[in-house]
Amino acid sequence: MLEDYYDLARATDFGPLFGDLKIGQNPTPLHNRYLVMRWDFSMVDPRSDADAIAASLHGYVNSSIDTFTRNYQVYLPDKIALHTDVLRLWSGLLAVISQTSHKLYLVIDEYDNLANEVMISPLRRTHRYEQLVQGEGTIKTLFKAVKSAAGGQGLDRVFITSVSPVVLSDVTSGYNVVEILSQRPRFHNLCGFTKSELRVALEAVAVETALDAAQVDEALKLMREFYNGYRFTSQQEDPVYNPTLVLYLLKRLGEDGVYPEQLLDDNLAMDRNRIQYVARLPHDETLVNRVLNDAEPIAIAQLVNRFGVHDMLTAPRDPDFLASLLHYFGVLTLAGCDALGKLTLTIPNLMIRKLYVERFQEQVLPRYEDQEQRQQAVERFYSTGDLGPLCELLEQKYFKVFDSCDLRWSNELVIKTAFIATLFN
Repeated sequence: MLEDYYDLARATDFGPLFGDLKIGQNPTPLHNRYLVMRWDFSMVDPRSDADAIAASLHGYVNSSIDTFTRNYQVYLPDKIALHTDVLRLWSGLLAVISQTSHKLYLVIDEYDNLANEVMISPLRRTHRYEQLVQGEGTIKTLFKAVKSAAGGQGLDRVFITSVSPVVLSDVTSGYNVVEILSQRPRFHNLCGFTKSELRVALEAVAVETALDAAQVDEALKLMREFYNGYRFTSQQEDPVYNPTLVLYLLKRLGEDGVYPEQLLDDNLAMDRNRIQYVARLPHDETLVNRVLNDAEPIAIAQLVNRFGVHDMLTAPRDPDFLASLLHYFGVLTLAGCDALGKLTLTIPNLMIRKLYVERFQEQVLPRYEDQEQRQQAVERFYSTGDLGPLCELLEQKYFKVFDSCDLRWSNELVIKTAFIATLFN
């Protein structure tokens, strides 16, 4: 949508696309004034070694530039000289653009996807990540070229989306001219659906599927418990709903007239991988398990905006690092401030809590036989109230998993958390 708004080639579509919206009725002076190029780094294959990843990235950027020149050939006075070297091709593109009266708007989507995939990989090939972002690494070199282009070479604006600031920190000398928008209160509602927006969408679905008012309220309650709860700034009181999950449920509800059997969209499987990644870092299994204890929320001095993978792997185990990373990954959210003025972080909703619980259960009960025993103990408790088999299971399995350091500060809340996590279905 951002591309359509600024793309000069889509000027005739501005009315149909934006005419009914506030941004269309009050357009900015720069709408439909740019040549727009989009890079989506999720299209780059993160598998194999650093050289193969670099080749994949170069091939993707080359293809994007080729598509760009074909889309805007009527606006460009010369053809772009083709090069296998992506930096030479980039320079050639800028040279041609500089001959026109137009400027380039570069949209980079999921710029950190490549490095996140490499880091989260179970193989833990951190050296591949370092080769991409450090020294003259591929990603760092590319961002240096983008930064240089913004210095009067035809590139006017860059809009970047990402998951975490890890990569930005590691390429900081390559691209250190950014402004982070996601934590500013005025942009908070761009990160998800508000309650009022969700009701409007549900009422539209209700018309198509003949849902009554009670069913609309029921759907709102369900999504509030399972999909709501995200706050990206401490200055915003009203949380927003996860857009991926909301659209997933609305689509199923609109097409089938009933809720999906599984409330978790498969697209959120990546969130499970991110929790597992953080838990694999030195000493940070403890932090991931502490998150389940609602009585003692995670508290940090402030969100860490700049930290590299080296910090996570070698720095003293300051919980601010990893708690901030879990926040950026979308599996912790801001809850407010404690009595000392520290930011508190909590699990946003039941859907994300399920991911933590599954991680906890896999850690404590890794075998099939263990999970079967858990299920039998849970069902016995639910049907008869007999807690004996569950207590025996926790005594045999739970305490043996953790070492003395993990259990040093244990109290009744830790035991309560263990019971809740084991009973969670």
